[in-house]
Amino acid sequence: MKIICIGRNYRAHIAELDHTDQVPTAPQFFLKPDTALLRNNDPFYVPDFSNQVDYETELVVRINRVGKCIDRRFAPRYYSEVGLGIDFTARDLQREAIAKGLPWEVCKGFDRSAGLSPEFVSLEELGGDVQNLHFEMTLNGEVRQSGWTGDMIFTVDEIIAHVSRFMTLKMGDLIYTGTPVGVGPVAPGDRLIATLEGRTLLDFDIR
Repeated sequence: MKIICIGRNYRAHIAELDHTDQVPTAPQFFLKPDTALLRNNDPFYVPDFSNQVDYETELVVRINRVGKCIDRRFAPRYYSEVGLGIDFTARDLQREAIAKGLPWEVCKGFDRSAGLSPEFVSLEELGGDVQNLHFEMTLNGEVRQSGWTGDMIFTVDEIIAHVSRFMTLKMGDLIYTGTPVGVGPVAPGDRLIATLEGRTLLDFDIR
């Protein structure tokens, strides 16, 4: 099982990180190991090796069959359910990696850095259009991120077509599709809740 994460897929998020000159022309992706999964709304423990761990709320697509070099028009055959995830990022380590041209594993792939909703919802229940879904995240009761998948630079189908050119997608693979504007740090004592079309899928504590 692979955790495939898409970077810089919402223009407003690119702007908030001061990367307006770096809008991608193709989906950018990186991987997290399976040990990064944070399941069952378990608490997230802020690691001691970072001074700033940020949340990034994302729609997650679960692949339901094996595919390689998938044409975009056939991409909808490879998923039928979606959930929510949090791509926890050690932002200080990421800035250092970017400045030095280093890989991102240390800031993105650490243990329990991929929060994943216990529940996935069928697209049919959500109206059938993966590019017309709204999700929201609150931290301590305050709305921090509100996303609409129609704002993605690259659609889910475009992402699947692109990624599958380079690596085979397998049943159970997870695609974190990018985060909207509003990312920020977490601290012990926080409570994070995220909803998809009004359904609460994530609800856990930061410790």
